[in-house]
Amino acid sequence: MYLDFEKKLAELKEKIDNLKALYTMGNKEVEKDLRELQKEFKYRAKKLYANLSAWDRVQIARHPKRPHTSDYIKYLFKNFVELHGDRRYADDKAIISGFAYFKGIPVAVIGHEKGKGTQEKIERNFGMPHPEGYRKAIRIMKLAEKYKMPVITFIDTPGAYPGIGAEERGQSEAIAESMLTMSNLKTPIVSVVIGEGGSGGALALGIADRVCIMENAYYSVISPEGCAAILWKDQNRVKEASKALKLTAEDLYSMGIVDCIIPEPYNAAHWDHEKTARLVGYFIKKCIAELCAKDIETLLSERFKKFKNMGAYVEE
Repeated sequence: MYLDFEKKLAELKEKIDNLKALYTMGNKEVEKDLRELQKEFKYRAKKLYANLSAWDRVQIARHPKRPHTSDYIKYLFKNFVELHGDRRYADDKAIISGFAYFKGIPVAVIGHEKGKGTQEKIERNFGMPHPEGYRKAIRIMKLAEKYKMPVITFIDTPGAYPGIGAEERGQSEAIAESMLTMSNLKTPIVSVVIGEGGSGGALALGIADRVCIMENAYYSVISPEGCAAILWKDQNRVKEASKALKLTAEDLYSMGIVDCIIPEPYNAAHWDHEKTARLVGYFIKKCIAELCAKDIETLLSERFKKFKNMGAYVEE
């Protein structure tokens, strides 16, 4: 359940959890040892994650213990009511959507969900949405616009599902329609890349006024494996592909693709879900406050310019 370079850190975390259990049961004698181990864990984690390669960050973004959309909903939102179905074909469990309260404000919440455990991962299709998932998201967005609610999206997908059935039901059209809807939506939108941000499947929920990314998440036009296969026809060159794609949070921020980088506790979110959620909540709250202070026309104009100015070209 842990990456090879994390195993020693995982052993230390297990010792800390055991001491915490004893302390909770009333054994106050372990307090000193517990504090020392916690300090040691923090020091080792900071050192371990200080100089990660792009490929290392991709692996952490895919970490099986990393918090998912469902975790952020649990920690950050109150009275969440999930809405199902696209009113055309089916309910896609790869996307969670509904309404809730965030810091007392009614909001719409939409996010990719990979699932936990083998059975749920299969039901969630490993976070790879079908067209009906995006159409469900569009339905929720339009309801949010009607009732003047901010929209918060969580991005965490390897990409949209590329199966024959998905293509037959209009996968590319659904993605394009979702992007068009978001670009013209008359309400504030905040997107957070919490894990994987793969291709159009991620971008379909990423046309936002503020795009934030977690410290170890990635956002890319293609996966490193796909890039290596296309460019070099060699899966062993994923490390080289990861670096070339400029997919890390720092790379994306320097190019203006994302608006802010959200730090992770102990430099990796999977060590503390609750603390991670609090950090994400802080940035979402800040973004919503800034966006709600603007009138809709200004909001739409700035959103359009933001995406129009991405990229560059040179005329020969």
